[in-house]
Amino acid sequence: MPITTWTFPARHSLGEEEKAALLHLCDQAIASGNTPGYNGPEEDAFGKEFAALLGGGYADGVNSGTNALYVVLRALNLPAYSEVAVSAVTDPGGMMPIAALSCIPVPVDSMPGSYNIGPNQLEERISTRTRAVVVAHIGGEAAPMPAIMAVARKHGLPVIEDCSQTPLASVAGQPVGTFGVAAAFSLMFGKLACTGGQGGVVYTRDEDLYWRIRRAADRGKPFNRPPGANNELVALNCNLDEFHAAIGRVQLRKLADIAHRRQAVVAMFRERGLGDLRAVAIPLDASSDSCYWFWRLRFRQESMPCRKAEFCAALAKRGLPINPEYSGALPARQDWYRFRAKSHPWSSAPGMAYADRDYPTPNADAAIASHFNFMINEAFTAEDADQAIAIFREAEHEFGCNSQKWVTPMQPGH
Repeated sequence: MPITTWTFPARHSLGEEEKAALLHLCDQAIASGNTPGYNGPEEDAFGKEFAALLGGGYADGVNSGTNALYVVLRALNLPAYSEVAVSAVTDPGGMMPIAALSCIPVPVDSMPGSYNIGPNQLEERISTRTRAVVVAHIGGEAAPMPAIMAVARKHGLPVIEDCSQTPLASVAGQPVGTFGVAAAFSLMFGKLACTGGQGGVVYTRDEDLYWRIRRAADRGKPFNRPPGANNELVALNCNLDEFHAAIGRVQLRKLADIAHRRQAVVAMFRERGLGDLRAVAIPLDASSDSCYWFWRLRFRQESMPCRKAEFCAALAKRGLPINPEYSGALPARQDWYRFRAKSHPWSSAPGMAYADRDYPTPNADAAIASHFNFMINEAFTAEDADQAIAIFREAEHEFGCNSQKWVTPMQPGH
């Protein structure tokens, strides 16, 4: 049987508008003789336009999503060796800033059948030393923020939302990033919107916290302080420059349309029969509105004679854009965390009690093991959807399965 292959569309996320914005800045620089820097008119406008997307508030552009989280944590000025409860499934950059600020990251397990944490899992990880919570919204799916916020309020803990993968997703109509005290967003090249190769933004509705964020993003400079004030805290240079802000402003104008188009692509796949496959279950969450940075699909091991890795290899060799194993999003399984007893802050913590604690995350481990990520994008057409579904069916046939109108009882993760 011949193997079907298909080349799926690139996003073409940068276009003539971004080019024109950069050329305009270059023309200004040539005419004036001054090189554009940072904290200028482009970034000021970028911050205001980003905040407007979330219904108002304050936003500050920074140079990565990782540094966006660093800046919020630094602005909160948590005591050294504070525990910070953080989603177990996240980018390493969603956990490392905690340790970089001499605090202790405590992984919180996911909900069953999900990459995202839930209120019960958070409750289990809160201790007398917990001082903050970082909630990552993974893959475009929003975590159940109202219930998580109820747990945090009960314990008097500030919540930071890591929205790096999930801009403009919502829970019960409320945008992610607007539940906690502040939110970190990534604008690197692969995200729904970008400022170029790297970038990020910090958002809050608290004006006082905003000014602390501004100081934490620029080496403690005395923004909004009286004349004569000087740098007041130790912090890094996390500034977003004018060129990246100019790109970001154009991208922000496209962001809502990109999110809607990705939702339409998922709807198109459903309508065209992806749910009839024997090998794949489509997770459903009626409480949230995903923006689909990727599409998390569950491999139906109970219905297939092969392993997930074999099935994903069959998909990949036919050109389907997938990430078969999202294990890189388990930072606590990486060497920097596994051998943490030998490094700061654990090696310096009083009594070193933190380094000996075990934080099992069985739900997160199971979700990574049973799911794979389908890397859809907003440029997919109906023809692309049909070809992708044909590839799924062909891979099923490779292992002796026929998926025509396959129906199984509902399983966790459907």
